Amino acid sequence: MAIAVAVPAALLAACCFAVAAVLQQEAAAAVPERESLRLGLLRALVRRPQWLAGIALSAFSFVIQGAALAFGPLVLVLPLASTDLLFALPLIARRRHRRLTRRDVTGAVCTAGGVAAFLAVLPYSAGEGRPGLWDWLPLLAVVAACVTVLVPAGLRASGRVRAGVYAAAAGLLFALLDALTKSAAGLFRDRGLAALGHWEPYSLILVGGAGLLLAQSSFQAGSLAVSLPLIDTIEPIGAVLIGAAVFHERLATSGYLAIQILGTALAVTGIVILDKSPLVRM
Repeated sequence: MAIAVAVPAALLAACCFAVAAVLQQEAAAAVPERESLRLGLLRALVRRPQWLAGIALSAFSFVIQGAALAFGPLVLVLPLASTDLLFALPLIARRRHRRLTRRDVTGAVCTAGGVAAFLAVLPYSAGEGRPGLWDWLPLLAVVAACVTVLVPAGLRASGRVRAGVYAAAAGLLFALLDALTKSAAGLFRDRGLAALGHWEPYSLILVGGAGLLLAQSSFQAGSLAVSLPLIDTIEPIGAVLIGAAVFHERLATSGYLAIQILGTALAVTGIVILDKSPLVRM
C-alpha cells in the first residue's frame, strides 16, 4: 500500500515541478541581473502573475512530494521526482511551437531507462522514521560549508557559470530539504499537530527559503539548460546518499549495486544530452 501511494505521488510531483520551473524561469529571466541573490529579485517576481502561478504549483508539488516521502524512502521517491525534465521538455516544445528531435528522445529514454534500472534492483527499506539530532548535525555542517563556498563563487562569476554555481547550491539545499521533509512528514503522519513541537517543520522554512532564492537566481542568470539538469542531478543523488547515511535506507549490494551505478550513470548521461537540446537552451 505504501509503495502504491509513494510512486504515483512522486511522479505527479515531478510533473508539477516541471511546469512550475518553466513558468518561473521565463519570469525570472526578464529581471535585471543586478538583482541576483537580493530580496529585490523576489519583490520584482511577485509582481508577475506567471511567476506566482509557478510558485503556487511548486508549493503544490512540494506537498505531493511530502506525501510520497511519508509513505516511501528517499532512495525510491527522489529518483522518480527527479524526472521533471522529462515532463518539462515537451512543455517547452509546445510553448515554442517546436518538435522534439531525435537527440531529445534519446536523452529522455536514457534518463527514464537509468532511473528504471536503479529502481528495479532497489531493495525496499523503510529506514528510520526520525533520526536523532546528532544524526543530522554532520549533514547540516557539510551542506552549510558547501553553500558557503558556492555562493561567493557565484557572486564573482556571471552568465552560465553563475547559473551553474547557484543551481549546484540549490540542488544541495533541495536534497537536504527532501530529507527534512521526510522526517517532518513522518512526524505529522504519526503524531498529528504534536509534530509542531519538534524542530524539523520549522527548518523547512529556512532551508526551503534559501533554496528558493538560489534557484530563482540561477533561473535568472541563465537558461534551464544550465540550472535544471544540475538540480536534477545533485538533488536526487544527494537525497539518496542522505537516505542511506541518515535514515539508514538500504541500497542494492553486490552485482545489483553495479546495476544501480550504471543506471545512475545512464540517467545522468540522458540529462546531459537533454542539456544540449536547443529547446532547453532557448
